[in-house]
Amino acid sequence: MDKLESYQNIIEQILNEYAAIPFAYGEIDSEAVFDRTKDRYLLMTVGWENERRVHSCLVHVDIVDGKFWIQRDGTEDGIATELERAGVSKSDIVLAFHEPELRKFTEYAVV
Repeated sequence: MDKLESYQNIIEQILNEYAAIPFAYGEIDSEAVFDRTKDRYLLMTVGWENERRVHSCLVHVDIVDGKFWIQRDGTEDGIATELERAGVSKSDIVLAFHEPELRKFTEYAVV
């Protein structure tokens, strides 16, 4: 298995695990959305809380040039932490939600 396929499997497993966690309130579901062609991976929340529609992106991760680009992370512990636990090097994780000039102050890849 090559690196790209391994990384695709890792992010899909992580997001599927998050999607399986039930919400404690409302009629809300989590949906893992995968696009292996463009290497985009999302965790969406969809449903109703009382009379209010819920539809949002909790996590958005792209794989670009062999690195995970975390575009959005609304999880408590952080997707970067989950990726590290799965064996991904910090040098292959970009916190894209930080401004490019601030990324050098993180423990993760700049680009």
